[in-house]
Amino acid sequence: MAAHQEKKPSEERKHKSTQNDTRTSQVQWGRAWEVDWFSLASILFLLMFAPLIVYYFVMSCDQYQCSLIDPLIDLLTGNKHLSDIWNKTPTLTYRAAGIYTLWVSFQVFLYVFIPDFCHKFLPGYVGGVQEGAVTPAGVVNKYEINGLQAWIITHALWFANAYYFHWFSPTIIFDNWIPLLWCANVLGYAVSTFAMIKSYFFPTNAKDCKFTGNFFYDYMMGIEFNPRIGKWFDFKLFFNGRPGIVAWTLINLSYAAKQQELYGQVTNSMILVNILQGIYVLDFFWNEAWYLKTIDICHDHFGWYLGWGDCVWLPYLYTLQGLYLVYHPVQLCTANATGILMLGLIGYYIFRMTNHQKDLFRRTNGNCKIWGKKPEYIECSYMSVDGTKYYSKLMTSGFWGWARHFNYTGDLMGSLAYCLTCGFEHILPYFYIVYMTILLTHRCIRDEHRCFSKYGKDWKRYTAAVPYRLIPGIF
Repeated sequence: MAAHQEKKPSEERKHKSTQNDTRTSQVQWGRAWEVDWFSLASILFLLMFAPLIVYYFVMSCDQYQCSLIDPLIDLLTGNKHLSDIWNKTPTLTYRAAGIYTLWVSFQVFLYVFIPDFCHKFLPGYVGGVQEGAVTPAGVVNKYEINGLQAWIITHALWFANAYYFHWFSPTIIFDNWIPLLWCANVLGYAVSTFAMIKSYFFPTNAKDCKFTGNFFYDYMMGIEFNPRIGKWFDFKLFFNGRPGIVAWTLINLSYAAKQQELYGQVTNSMILVNILQGIYVLDFFWNEAWYLKTIDICHDHFGWYLGWGDCVWLPYLYTLQGLYLVYHPVQLCTANATGILMLGLIGYYIFRMTNHQKDLFRRTNGNCKIWGKKPEYIECSYMSVDGTKYYSKLMTSGFWGWARHFNYTGDLMGSLAYCLTCGFEHILPYFYIVYMTILLTHRCIRDEHRCFSKYGKDWKRYTAAVPYRLIPGIF
């Protein structure tokens, strides 16, 4: 989608900022202003059970060799009580608290105090100070894009320690995995609570806040659109990318090191998990500037959903395949390993090229070639909260002519590849593909509801031109 602002005198623009325009934009942008009973029930369910789900999965691996059924059987048959399982769970330790505090502090330091230099010598990489999308209040925030640099520095230090300094064991993350879970929960709840308090008393931009009057919904989905401390510390960009995604590849490396320690070798399935998920993580940071235009930054407010989710849900449930392979090492035959690798790489290609086509179309305002010819599009218009009229172009060529969210299709193919590395003895590794299918399908529906509210009849023209969401000819 390419967008540009309608050129009109500032005086006229101010007169356009009427109450009706504000109400319209309130429907068009971000999360809901009013909460229906189903949304509230969903919010309460997630607030109560999401932390328990994470604990249950991690505990199942620690105490039941990754079986999700055996804990339930023990409880239902009376072989064990909840207190037995809880008492066997490792508690928070000073060591874990120290590790986690040092980790988060180091990532804050890299984010805030080390300006990006990678863009100066890496061809094609976009880093340094970049502009985000226009917020509902018409603000364009600037961001210091230095995630790739932080990832490189962090991993360089990790490998330097593993092969030279030996300050700590490469298995340190796995060895403290459950105590670190409690630390991650403390940070997740702390930052979510702080963000909510901040939105009431000292918001970064009051016009970009949304209050529903429902405490649970506001806590979960967030009130502030772009909460910041100072000029550069942006909560959404930091917590979406650091510390969780930088840690993702380190966590997998720690799992591989544990496999080597326990069995004397690293299986090809563990290598595949590290490679395929490593590609995804590197892609995220290579395209971090592009990420500023995605749904997380452009539409989601910052609340527990992002704050706790990025601190706990992401690093603990997105790495389940590597954790499983520590307890159940799988050595794949050459044919299966090759097939899984190809599935993951093809999924990544679709994911990346689909996003590249959209980004190229947006950057050139449609003056480019997609698959060798000028792209087709539908032109739309919408209003920001200050009454400024903007125009957008919705592309109907390339992969975007096949399905409205074909990038998600590629993402799901990669997700399935991660899970297939673990074989079929347990269902735990397949939670990820089930979760991603639900998440991305929900995102499709949520995004399209938002786009319909934003573009109106223009969105109907677009869906008529591109009738399928994810799978051409099916859905």
